[in-house]
Order: sequence, then C-alpha cells, then structure tokens
Amino acid sequence: MTENVRQGIRSSMIREGEMERRTFLLSSLMAALAEGTAQASPIDPKKTFVLQRGDIKFLPWNGVPPGSGEMAKLYGDFNKPGPYLVLMKWNPGWFSAPHSYATDRIQMVLSGTWWVNSGADFDPKRAIPVPAGGFVERIARTFHYDGVPRGISEPVVVAVFGIGPVDIKLADPHLPSWRQV
Repeated sequence: MTENVRQGIRSSMIREGEMERRTFLLSSLMAALAEGTAQASPIDPKKTFVLQRGDIKFLPWNGVPPGSGEMAKLYGDFNKPGPYLVLMKWNPGWFSAPHSYATDRIQMVLSGTWWVNSGADFDPKRAIPVPAGGFVERIARTFHYDGVPRGISEPVVVAVFGIGPVDIKLADPHLPSWRQV
C-alpha cells in the first residue's frame, strides 16, 4: 500500500469518526428536546435586570440649557463613588465647553454622529466626527469638548461608562458650560 493510499484511508476514518461523533451529539440533543427536558426557567429579576429600549427614560440634564441634551442613568451615579453607565443624548446645535474629569471615561456612540476634540481652546469647527459604532476614551484631567453642530438632522446618543465621582472642571469657569453653535 502506498503512503498516499494510507493517508486517504486515515483521512476517511477521521471524517467518519467526526461524523459519528456529530451524529451522536445531535441525536442526544434532539432526544432531550423531544422529551421536553430542555426547558428554560423564567428569568429571575433579582438576578438579571433587563430594561428594554422603549422603557429607557431620558430626562433633561441639570444645569444645562433647555433643549440641549438629555440623560438616562442606567447604572450607578457619576457623582458618587463607584462605576456608572449613562446614555447621553446631545441635540444638534450644542457643544460642551472644554472640561475635564477626575477619572477616565469610555464612550460608545450608539446612534447619530458625535463631534469631539481635545484641548482647553474651544473650536467646534476642528472637532472630528465619530459616527454610530465609534469608540472614544477620555483620559482623566485632560480638557476636551464635544457635541453636535447646528444643521445636523438628528441628535446623537452616547453610552458613557466611568468611575465616579467625576468631579467636572471647566477650563474657564467664567464661561458657560454649554455653548450653542
């Protein structure tokens, strides 16, 4: 018998062995399902909390101009020690003033496009767009600003995670914390 023939027989045996194993596993699963033994238990809300998209409540941010943005607090509180997760909705025509936080923040754009920039100077025309699916990391105590320019048709929704308290500091506390652009 040649080496090529031996390899062909071995390959065939391996394929048959894999097929037998798959058939056995599949038949065991099908038998369990047919007997009704594979039933899921109802969700325990004490162990798994679910908030459906339609049940998320956005509320106006405190201390910002009316109509500029809203927030939905999903987990924790960014003004208290510990992790937090919020959804921030920015309406077109508004930017934050340059500011920083005491801790790092990570953000994911969920819908729309968010414009971001770094630095204590405020020049929204130099902000770069981050469309839905984009990720932004803000390093603690580095000044930055962000928002949605006027003329954009939809607000942006950004998921923000960090460790509180955030201890926000404005680059220039004499100027408004939000600016209409």
